[in-house]
Order: sequence, then structure tokens, then C-alpha cells
Amino acid sequence: MRYVTRIVIIGGGPGGYEAALVAAQLGAEVTVVDCDGLGGASVLTDCVPSKTLIATAEVMTNFDSSYEELGIRVEDTTHDPDDPARVVGVDLGKVNRRVKRLALAQSHDITASVTRAGVRVLRGRARLSPGQAPDGSREVVVTTPGDGEERLTADAVLVATGGHPREIPDARPDGERILNWTQVYDLEELPEELIVVGSGVTGAEFAGAYQALGSQVTLVSSRERVLPGEDPDAAAVLEDVFRRRGMNVMSRSRAQSAKRVGDRVEVTLQDGRTITGSHCLVAVGAIPNTADMGLEEAGVELRESGHISTDRVSRTSAPGVYAAGDCTGVLALASVAAMQGRIAMYHFLGDAVGPLNLKAVSANVFTDPEIATVGYSQADVDAGTIDARAVKLPLLRNPRAKMQGIRDGFVKLFCRPGTGIVVGGVVVAPRASELIHPISIAVDNNLTVEQIAKAFTVYPSLTGSIAEVARQLHTRKTVE
Repeated sequence: MRYVTRIVIIGGGPGGYEAALVAAQLGAEVTVVDCDGLGGASVLTDCVPSKTLIATAEVMTNFDSSYEELGIRVEDTTHDPDDPARVVGVDLGKVNRRVKRLALAQSHDITASVTRAGVRVLRGRARLSPGQAPDGSREVVVTTPGDGEERLTADAVLVATGGHPREIPDARPDGERILNWTQVYDLEELPEELIVVGSGVTGAEFAGAYQALGSQVTLVSSRERVLPGEDPDAAAVLEDVFRRRGMNVMSRSRAQSAKRVGDRVEVTLQDGRTITGSHCLVAVGAIPNTADMGLEEAGVELRESGHISTDRVSRTSAPGVYAAGDCTGVLALASVAAMQGRIAMYHFLGDAVGPLNLKAVSANVFTDPEIATVGYSQADVDAGTIDARAVKLPLLRNPRAKMQGIRDGFVKLFCRPGTGIVVGGVVVAPRASELIHPISIAVDNNLTVEQIAKAFTVYPSLTGSIAEVARQLHTRKTVE
């Protein structure tokens, strides 16, 4: 009788469901244990909902800038044509209902996909039993709805449980006026004055989106600039855009508490200052979902932050236990989680696999303009991590950008001196997430600036700036 490898995956986010598909394709018997719905936070409360909301905000921004940049006027007989008052509004309740509908639809699509592949989906919360059986297998105890219990035997376990919003002790969300990023989609009316605490990726994305939708936004940043983890030139462009559009950006201002005062929210900063608004969104990072799972008792090493320690093929310190996604603290990106999950299954099931290469990961901040990056960064170059040359070209010089009224943004490439091999890049532009791909291909395949410069681009196009930067780097390399 042929032996079938048994895989149990705890968590149905990108790391979990992508791993399940791979394992099923390789002939394993796969069970995914999930308590919320396949897709995880990425689909249900994070990436899909937030980017859907941002897509609506992007339309609003285009309307607002159409007259100034393109000469398009939205006629409204209730306004004087010369009146600058906004004549395009938003029904936030309708927007949020669409957001949640699309998220659920995506979750159902994922569930249908994995079940068609032969994967069993079990609703419940899982816990690892300590130790291994003599044959090396492990037991996973699942508490199912109604306080039932099911015990699963696994040859390998993948933990892909994601994370949940971090809270400030004196700023607990109430779901009405003080919110975390999972609660904003229950709002029926647009916040009149929104205070966003936290200027990382999540905070910046929501601050820009709500400003575009019509809220008066105050962004509280504990650091000197917004997006402290991103390219400094890119962050400077975005902060300038935020301020120019009327956002109140408070740098070097750490929030200490937030409390409701009637129908208002009062946020107190550590230096004693207070600011008030109609709502407050707290976006100060995430905590991994690794508590009360029996991980340490099963031999899985957790870092002080609660994240699971893994190697580049997703192995934990416990034999037969792998981990993927935000619970590992590697990079909080759905694409990275999915790759970690696939790598784990390829590795355990004996298929060809390469270790995770973070320098080939492309990432995007979905603000307006977007910020897309791949490979080595400006910080790596400045710190001496890699010897690289850089050229930055403003989009203002690009003919297509001029036609579209794009004033903000740039393309930056990093290449090795001598060889000209492209090792990184930054694009700041509308839909930068689409423009970063040719640079990602260059980084992943060790292409040179000469090869990029010689490739044809459409004229006029924003990608023309990528080729132009490559030509400038090639010329500089040759001269130097």
C-alpha cells in the first residue's frame, strides 16, 4: 500500500493556502485548520479590503486634480463653475459594503480552489501537542465550533497564523471612534476629522486614502519623517504631497493615549500636547498570532517579539514544523508569506527548491503616488552593505507624465560599479506597483544597466524613464 504524506497547515492566509495547493499537487494529504476563513487577514481585513478602499480614493484624487492638471471640469448646476467647492463626494457606507463583499468573495474563491485540489478545510483553533511520535509524526489538537475536539496526525506541520493589530495600552479601540485597521470597514459615514496614529505603511496608506475621500487628516508620526523604513527620497516626496494636499503631518510626535470625550476623540502626545478629532485610527504595527498554540512546548523557538524563528527554507527549530508569513516576522508581505509556504512544502516533500531570497522581493506602498521597491536600498548603500552607484530621474522630465499631469515621483536604479549589474530600484509614481516589475526581473536575473538601456520601450510611456536611468548609469559607469 502506498504511504501518503500527511500535512497539517495551521492558518489559511497566503502562506497557508498557497502551501496547501503545492502539497496537494505533490500528492500529500492536506488539512488546513483555520478559524476565520481562507485568505486570512490578508484577504479579509488587510490587503484586499484596504487596497479596495484605496482604489476608490484614487478615483477621488483623479477627480480633484482633473481641472487643475487636465482642464476637465465636473459641471454641477448647484455650484458656480468658478467655485472650488468639491462636487464629487463619497458614500462611505456603500464603499465599505463593497469592500467587505469583495473580501468575502475572494475568500470563497480561495476556499473553492483548495477544496478542488483535494484539500480538507477544517474550521477551528489548533494547538501542537508536545513531542513527536516514534515515527516522527506530530499531533495537532483542533478545537472546533461548539467546543468539539479533533486530533490530527501530521508528518509535517506548517504554522501560518499571521498577526493582529498592536494596541497602545491607553488607546484601546472601541470600534466606533477609536479604531484599528480591521474595524474601519464598519464605518457608515466618512470621519470628518481623522487622527491617524502611526506613519508606517499602514498608517500612511490609510491617511492618504481618507484624505482623498474627504476627511481632514492629522498623521501622528513618532519619527522624523513618514515611512521611516522606506527610501528617504521617496518618503520625502510623499510627505510633501501629503502636506500640499492639506494633511497635518506631525513629525517626532509620539501618541501616549487616546480617549473619547463625548462624540470626539482626544489624543495626548508624550510631550503633553493634545489633539482632537472625530475619529482616531491606531496603526502601530502587528503582533504575531503565536500565543496559546503549544509552540514552545513542541520545541519551536520564539523570539522575544513572539515571532517564530525560521531558516531560509521555512524550518523552525522543531523537526517537522515549518512556519510562514507574518508570524515569522520576515517581511509582512502576502507575496513573501506565499513564497515561504511554497518553499516549506517543496522542501519537506523533496521537490527542487531554492532558499528564500529577500533581495529579489518587490514591495509597494499603496499611497498616492505609490512607492515600489526591489533589491538593495539606499540605506544599504549608505551603510556600506553593498557598493553600488545610483541615478535618480524625476518623472517631471517624462513626456507621458507631463501628458497625464503627473508632477510627483521619480525612478531610481542601483547598479554595481564595473559590471553595471542592477541590484535595486525605487519607483515613485501612480501605479508604481506595475512599473517595478521590469526592475524586479533585472534584479532577479542579474541584468546590467546596458541590457535595460538597449531594450525598447514604448514612446511615450512611464517605463521610458527606467530605460533613461539605465542609460545614464551605463554612461556614468563607462566614464568612471
